[in-house]
Amino acid sequence: MMSGMQDSQQRNAWLQVAECSLYGGGIIGFLVVYGLIQEKIMTIPYHGEMFRASVFLVFCNRVVAVIFAFSMMLVKREAKMHQAPIWKYAVVSVSNVAASSCQYEALKFVSFPVQMLGKSFKMMPVMMWGIAIAGKTYKLKDWIVAFIITFGVVMFLLTGSISSSHSTHSSFWGLVLLACFLACDGLTSTMQEKVFKEHNTSKYNQMYYINICSAVISIITLLITRNLFTAIAFCAHHPRFIGDAIGLSAAAVAGQWCIYSQVKEFGALVFAATMNVRQVVSILISYIKYGHSITVWQVIALLLVFAALFYKSLSGFTERRDSQKGEKDPLLANEREKLENKRTKEGKEENLQP
Repeated sequence: MMSGMQDSQQRNAWLQVAECSLYGGGIIGFLVVYGLIQEKIMTIPYHGEMFRASVFLVFCNRVVAVIFAFSMMLVKREAKMHQAPIWKYAVVSVSNVAASSCQYEALKFVSFPVQMLGKSFKMMPVMMWGIAIAGKTYKLKDWIVAFIITFGVVMFLLTGSISSSHSTHSSFWGLVLLACFLACDGLTSTMQEKVFKEHNTSKYNQMYYINICSAVISIITLLITRNLFTAIAFCAHHPRFIGDAIGLSAAAVAGQWCIYSQVKEFGALVFAATMNVRQVVSILISYIKYGHSITVWQVIALLLVFAALFYKSLSGFTERRDSQKGEKDPLLANEREKLENKRTKEGKEENLQP
């Protein structure tokens, strides 16, 4: 009897490992593909012509995300009506579209590794927004880790080339766009958590309405800036771009599904560690594929940043183990509901924004 129970537990443990590995591999694989396609679209000419309407990519991503979220709402039988005031979704959407646009535009001026490394820098803005909007407090070690990451990013920026290979402009504007991305992305994650907490929205319901609002804001922006028809004309002249845009949106949404699944089943700490690996893999592949230059000091800066990130993940695992509140096992339905707000904040904001 005992042997049978042990065998069953062991099988369940291996199934959990396999499931977690599947989600982790999906996150890393899909988001690495997303990053490569993103860099290709924004930095490599299509028959001598560069794609300029980055908001069009945001629009495409949001349309695919709306279709995905609505499909999941049907499968999960979640409520179709909005569970929070539309204006709150709109506020999140404005910052979301702004963050995504700045992320794409930055690649016109700085290399993809700089953009990817800049995402590590957002720990500080998220903490600042958390204090300002949600009245949060943070431990001393959180501030130390944030400072080390900030120092490592600054060191990387100051000790080698950071310009995009096809840029003819100063990388300064790329850094300004990255700063705007960090501010908007930090606001997005803080406001999403606030909406979850105040209105108890389901994740797919929120994803659906935020992406609808984001799609509307994107199309309005394209019309105001007169870039919509320019983007459509670009698609007509360069059919290969259409495939890249579809691949970008599909990789982004597939990555989001893997993120939601891993966070829900195994917790935000496992997800944070997965995203750390994703950053390392994405940067290494970008250097190999696109031949970016790198100095010894920049290598040291990368090691410093990733050491701090992995320490943060390890520290979280240790605290969870010591308090005997591990999140490794699948959560019961009521436990999932109670932990939804916290997990969404911690897990998303690599934003569910890839």
